[in-house]
Amino acid sequence: MAYSFKSVTIRTDNSESGMAKINELWADIMTGKIPLDFIENGAPVKGLSPISSYSDYDSDENGKYSLSVMTVTVDFFADMEKAVALGKYIKIDESGESITDCANKAWSKVWQLTASGKLKRAFTIDYESTVPAEYTKDGKAHCYLYIAVK
Repeated sequence: MAYSFKSVTIRTDNSESGMAKINELWADIMTGKIPLDFIENGAPVKGLSPISSYSDYDSDENGKYSLSVMTVTVDFFADMEKAVALGKYIKIDESGESITDCANKAWSKVWQLTASGKLKRAFTIDYESTVPAEYTKDGKAHCYLYIAVK
């Protein structure tokens, strides 16, 4: 029997072993070991995108949280832009040579803004969308974070 999932969730943290779990999860998704429904026959499905959501925080970025990788439609991004306009989220956009590079830049920026007091995170539910360089007009990977604010 073949399965296709809309989402998969793990419990993790930002430790070295937690980051290894996240990398393993994404590797399993991208190789088809965990078949999320945004990929069909090894190719992305038009109109569907994978995103990560971070929720159920024990405390802050130093504690455990739930990481879900799920499939969304383009409506998700329009809804998030509305939430940004309403002041419920801030959007961080970073680019780099690789997905890992831009994601590291984006999260580092969030942690710097939080540490400086310029960002008051709600620690409710945050979202991350990364786009590989081969799918962008500028040839760079992009990471978009939507961070819930107080």
